[in-house]
Amino acid sequence: MTRRWFCLTATALCLRADDAQEVWESISSVVSALSQSNVSRFLAGFDPSMPGRETLRTNVTELLTGWQVQASVELVRSRPEAGGHSLELDWLLHITERADTARATRRRQPVKCRLAPHGKQWRIVWFEPLELFAPPRVVIR
Repeated sequence: MTRRWFCLTATALCLRADDAQEVWESISSVVSALSQSNVSRFLAGFDPSMPGRETLRTNVTELLTGWQVQASVELVRSRPEAGGHSLELDWLLHITERADTARATRRRQPVKCRLAPHGKQWRIVWFEPLELFAPPRVVIR
């Protein structure tokens, strides 16, 4: 019984490690798509039924239309959960206006999100704060 339990535990740990790697690859794909101004690939990382997804689509489309974005993310915490994975991330965005490269802003924001498997891929099913991707407000003087 002990040997069988050990084998099952070792297998479960390997599966969790594979899940964690796939989750991180999904996040990396979203970050890469944002930096490449690829709205459709960025949104593909989010579940279509995610709360706020339409706001996210509007914000990121407007952001990437007028601004060049360089994004990076650092993992703060990862927790496997029943049916998914919860992450705490540290997002950094360098946002430069396309029409005036002298106009730039930097955003650093702690993010909480949850991913769930959808077929062979993981998708973000909850993300906070969605305002991270809102375009900078231009002040006209």
